[in-house]
Amino acid sequence: MTLVRFADLFCGVGGFRAAAQNALGKAGLEPRCVFSCDIDPKARAVYEVNFGEEPLGDIKRIKGSAVPAHDLLLAGFPCQAFSICGSRRGFEDARGTLFFDIARVLEAKRPASFILENVKQLRGHDGGRTLSRILETLQGLGYGVDWRVLNALDFGLPQKRERVFIVGFRGGWKGFEWPEGVAPMKPLSQILESDVPDSYYASGRIRLDRQKKGAWKRKGGGPTIWHQNKGGNISVYPYSCAMRAGASHNYLLVDGERRLTEREMLRLQGFPESFTISCKYTVARRLMGNSLPVPVAEAVISSMTPFFLRRDEGAGKKLAGSGGTRVKPTAVAGL
Repeated sequence: MTLVRFADLFCGVGGFRAAAQNALGKAGLEPRCVFSCDIDPKARAVYEVNFGEEPLGDIKRIKGSAVPAHDLLLAGFPCQAFSICGSRRGFEDARGTLFFDIARVLEAKRPASFILENVKQLRGHDGGRTLSRILETLQGLGYGVDWRVLNALDFGLPQKRERVFIVGFRGGWKGFEWPEGVAPMKPLSQILESDVPDSYYASGRIRLDRQKKGAWKRKGGGPTIWHQNKGGNISVYPYSCAMRAGASHNYLLVDGERRLTEREMLRLQGFPESFTISCKYTVARRLMGNSLPVPVAEAVISSMTPFFLRRDEGAGKKLAGSGGTRVKPTAVAGL
């Protein structure tokens, strides 16, 4: 069995790792995580419970040379610097510069491939210049790079969660094709729990306010999730809007009445039923809001598996006609 070693940077609770283990295992490959790190001790604790090892801490304190050799680098680098809910300061924000720690590891270890993930807003941040700089840096390290915005709704999850995925192969393309995302959406009825304690219900005042603002929008007979935006407007859908780490506790309410349970949040992100998250509710909300949709990441990794199965056969042909951006090699900036 072909061994695929991967590094899990900014690992959070382990969404990328769960996706990698699923995708590589289904392809008959042997996945082995050789390195993981995250600055958040709460996330590291959940990761350890579920994967049997505690990640290291702040990547800024870890030398690139100290990361073990690996074939695939995975990194959902912090998104607050680019998020619509954050400051959107990009590389002016200290968290935005964490991308260059990814580049530092890539330069030191030269893995065969990588997958990066961030919020959709990265695409247009600073008029597209931020994304261009990221792509130029990656190509300057000798990688063929491409990107797409993928939506969890298209991969079977009842959550509208759009994310930028960036893939790269050292030395050029290996026949990679982006996953189409045509899985039917799992209905909320299969996600929501039936017996929910009263503590999850919003106050009577909030529930009445939601009914006044949003009840007229409700359509159909199935369960819905009500979303309140920053302006106070209510949207009612048979799926969830994107969970967010820093949003109000009442940002998303099932049928305009109650908050999502921890298990429901895990299901909306595509984690298996065996996944455990035992921490305070406020912490669970933050960790799930910062996580990625597992089936989307799994689909991207699955599209990479042919490369690992034939990686000794040569470089292959460049991918043509995709929705990504092509950039010329440049000197690496910001390392």
